[in-house]
Amino acid sequence: MARDLNDLKKQIFFEMLDLAGRVFIVVRYADTVIIGNRGFLPEEKEKGLVLVFNRMMQFDWNESGIHATLGFGPKNEKCYVPPDEIIAVFSPELAAQFVTSSEHKEIPEMPHKTAPEEKKPSRPVLKAVPGKKVVKVDFSKKK
Repeated sequence: MARDLNDLKKQIFFEMLDLAGRVFIVVRYADTVIIGNRGFLPEEKEKGLVLVFNRMMQFDWNESGIHATLGFGPKNEKCYVPPDEIIAVFSPELAAQFVTSSEHKEIPEMPHKTAPEEKKPSRPVLKAVPGKKVVKVDFSKKK
């Protein structure tokens, strides 16, 4: 089942990349994930790390995972992400996301307000779900 789920993550990743030109992934902290010499910052170890890929980048996603050189500020880092550690694939341009849970429990829904006077952020907002290794993304647009 894990292999099928990882294949689905890969398929969704490349579909979003083809449609939107860029795609974001959320990677959970694990010893098997390599983010060059930079590694994970303390907050990223808890909430995950968001990585951005676009069509122009040189990267390879094979059976073992994603191999890429990614920029973090002025520095490039060689990275490796096993598909098991990818917990979300999303695209703000498509207003679409695919989220998985390593604990195989139902992901709780975030409460949604429907009041017309509610102001929503114009950019995606990442929210950590307390006690979970899941990041929720709000793709709603400001009205």
